[in-house]
Amino acid sequence: MAQAYYQVNVPIRNSGRPEQRGLHIFTGPADTWSDALRIARETCATATAAQQAGFPLPRRRPDGWGAGSPRPGWVFDWTAATVDAWPYGRTNPATRF
Repeated sequence: MAQAYYQVNVPIRNSGRPEQRGLHIFTGPADTWSDALRIARETCATATAAQQAGFPLPRRRPDGWGAGSPRPGWVFDWTAATVDAWPYGRTNPATRF
């Protein structure tokens, strides 16, 4: 079965200024929504660890997932994360046009 392309939306807040809130978005292919959530968490943890150690952020993983640039001092609320499948199948919709 072909993998679907998922978007994982994770609410974030500034630990120093809790009134500041935002959303960090992860995208990539996965077999199920729970796999997408797991991969997004792994990707985020890897990027955050590299950032805290002073290393460059890892590039996009071979499977297509990447963390972009997590903001230092911002807290991820994984319990409130949502996962949506793209309606375009495995194709990244950003590259369709």
